[in-house]
Amino acid sequence: MRGMHVVRDGPRQAPPVLLVHGSGASGGFWSPMVPLLAGQRQVIRVDLPGCGKSPHPPPSSPSYDVAAQAGQVAGLLDDLGLSHVAVAGHSSGGYIATALAEQRPDLVGSLALISAGPRPDALLRQPLILRALLAPPLGPILWARRSDAMIRKGIGATAVRPISLPDDVVADLRGITYPAMRTVLRANTAYIAERSLPARLAALRLPLLVIFGAADPRWDPSSAHLYDAVPDARIELLPGVGHLPMMEAPETTGELLLSFTATSRRRA
Repeated sequence: MRGMHVVRDGPRQAPPVLLVHGSGASGGFWSPMVPLLAGQRQVIRVDLPGCGKSPHPPPSSPSYDVAAQAGQVAGLLDDLGLSHVAVAGHSSGGYIATALAEQRPDLVGSLALISAGPRPDALLRQPLILRALLAPPLGPILWARRSDAMIRKGIGATAVRPISLPDDVVADLRGITYPAMRTVLRANTAYIAERSLPARLAALRLPLLVIFGAADPRWDPSSAHLYDAVPDARIELLPGVGHLPMMEAPETTGELLLSFTATSRRRA
């Protein structure tokens, strides 16, 4: 559908939840939470353009812009015949979710942002292995030669608790090229530099849940409180959790998402 790889779990008649992954990742990153969610929700996971099992546009393609990716997700929901969906985005997936609500408010019933940096100055100095992989001059060389062990180490550096990356998720991570990844990161920064996420969300006035790991090594955890500017936003800081709450604390994160979406639906 719309050229993007989609996985659906749970009963089709249940309330839908769309899960949007972060930069260079895939829908597989949500796997630890799916069994809990799928017992009560129709769970939809998508691989964004250039990621996982979805087609890979050229690095210069506008398909990697936040607004363009949100437009493709909107088309997917139209194809599925869904509206007023609960949308959860991890990290930069939160930008796609927000842009989707900006473009098509009819499709989004509520938003949950997990580890989504609110504005550029909240970004911390990144773990060494990520700086080496993502920045020149070493980045292009290391990226082309990265082993499965290096991929696991890079993702693990963003977590605080031990995580397990299945082989199929590691294979998904191999798919995105270095130029495409750099394009995605630039597009993400441009989106929150143009207008911060809290400012965008305050204008939308949608039910909002913000989940942050209190020990996130990528984004300043205290920046979660910038979302206090959004009326009635619910903010949850998870102690001893890093950038990957859905992997580090899947039960806690899943329960928060279930309770939030249930409350949002009742209010609607």
